Amino acid sequence: MQEGKEKEQPVEYDAIVIGTGISGGWAAKELCEKGLKTLVLERGRMVRHVVDYPTMHMEAWDFEHRSETTAEDRKRQEKQARTGYTTDEQWRHWFVDDIDHPYTETKRFDWMRGYHVGGRSITWGRHSYRLGPQDFEANKKDGHGVDWPIRYQDLAPWYDKVEDYIGVCGKNIGSDQVPDGKLTEPMPFNCVEEDFASRVHENMEGRVVTHARVAHITGDKTYEGRGKCQYRDRCMRGCPFGGYFSSNASTLPAAERTGNMTLRANSIAYEIVYDETLKKATGVRIIDTLTKEKYFYKASIIFCCASAIASAAILLQSRSDRFPNGLGNDSGELGHNIMDHHLGAGAYAVVEEHEDKYYKGRKPAGFYIPRFRNVEGETEPTDFIRGFGYQGSASRSNWKRAIKEMSYGEDLKEELMKPGPWVIGMGGFGECLPYHQNKMSLNYDNLDEWGLPTVDFDVEYKENEKKMRKDIVEQAVKMMKAAGYAKIMPYDNQEEFYPGLGIHEMGTARMGRDPKTSVLGKYNQVHTVPNVYVTDGACMTSSGCQNPSLTYMAITARAANYAAEKLLRENKSKAS
Repeated sequence: MQEGKEKEQPVEYDAIVIGTGISGGWAAKELCEKGLKTLVLERGRMVRHVVDYPTMHMEAWDFEHRSETTAEDRKRQEKQARTGYTTDEQWRHWFVDDIDHPYTETKRFDWMRGYHVGGRSITWGRHSYRLGPQDFEANKKDGHGVDWPIRYQDLAPWYDKVEDYIGVCGKNIGSDQVPDGKLTEPMPFNCVEEDFASRVHENMEGRVVTHARVAHITGDKTYEGRGKCQYRDRCMRGCPFGGYFSSNASTLPAAERTGNMTLRANSIAYEIVYDETLKKATGVRIIDTLTKEKYFYKASIIFCCASAIASAAILLQSRSDRFPNGLGNDSGELGHNIMDHHLGAGAYAVVEEHEDKYYKGRKPAGFYIPRFRNVEGETEPTDFIRGFGYQGSASRSNWKRAIKEMSYGEDLKEELMKPGPWVIGMGGFGECLPYHQNKMSLNYDNLDEWGLPTVDFDVEYKENEKKMRKDIVEQAVKMMKAAGYAKIMPYDNQEEFYPGLGIHEMGTARMGRDPKTSVLGKYNQVHTVPNVYVTDGACMTSSGCQNPSLTYMAITARAANYAAEKLLRENKSKAS
């Protein structure tokens, strides 16, 4: 697909990992620690922990535009700005330039991403919940999508491993919806959050308001090269303390310490090469983003961890006589079944209590309410399937609430020195069903500056998600009424909320039991090219309603250990 001669590299690696985000970092760590010489490819620029976090210590007054975006910035990041926060001056450098990195939309899809070492592990929301047994069985039970080839018990020890390594704080509550894990002490509730949890427990059976489980270091356990969370709440800038998990602070340094990792930034992996004689992949073709020179790197195993959309795009671009529609795409499912959690619905309330209390620091986590709809023991009927959880917090409004036209001089100054009222808010995270019609495809009529096809999206939320959103709002209001709040403000931004905005896109190369209806098997191997593994969000067979990153990490650790041990056995057998 690319004209011009590529430079075949003389070194053959044991493994190649494409991507350095949450999944790629874990793949690199596990493969390197198993002794495999591993090439790690990142299409974006180098970002070194601490050294390359340019805004980590800046105060509001240090920013030229006080965190606002200029008209020129908005032109260059028009799609990245759809979240309302990603293009803030504090961290806009972590998100791509939409003009330089375009995509098209048959139906609107908000594709938020950054191209740099560490990827979205620098900017993720850090909520870390296990999928429960019901999530791995849902497709089979209600007939949507295909059955997962694994169950919760297959992944449970890998959840243990990941939680123990990255540091997840929170509280075990014995819930089947979010199974207990290896957690450190939770970030404490403030007085309003504590009251809300207690009142919901007293007045609404089956609802649990618990501490958010987030990948922040608390307690006394030590983590190599990382320090405790400092309650700065500047996480998206990059944490100089390593207080939250990122590839840059954790897994990539671990891989580097082994001496087995070669990291190559500014390297676009655009094709996985398939050898029809050997019936396996032999390596990866890349383009150097700076020189536009092309290289071919050989390896025994390949891990595709570029993100759900990018991994699918690489596989779709990897065409051959054997795979004219993309590597491993005999099923025709590659690029289909896109899911994302829908959010932007819930409720706020003004709390007319605790006016004599405040809180210390800027706690980067609040509360979580696990799924309680359409679960065992729930008797209230619904008109939708699957369910949702809530994330929320309480705080006092600050000086920005003041309107200068309403007062001036001494009166204004005095008002600004007072803390505002307590406000509590909660928003739902709802499951999206795996619809075959929701897809991405390659647009060869719109090439990027490296001559590669761009991505076109054709994705939408359907009736089940819309019905669920109504219930998200209604149940949020019920819980706030049960807590005794009078000034309740429900919201549903349905007209403004599109797939992608949850930044939990997944499902484009799903796992399954049958090669006719899926792309990957139970160890994340491409069914027909078993030395290629896909372990990022692309592999997800259903979405659950929990934040998915912890599951990506556990799946990656499991697959990488399997792949490494398999390769080492094969090499030993050849040697003997």
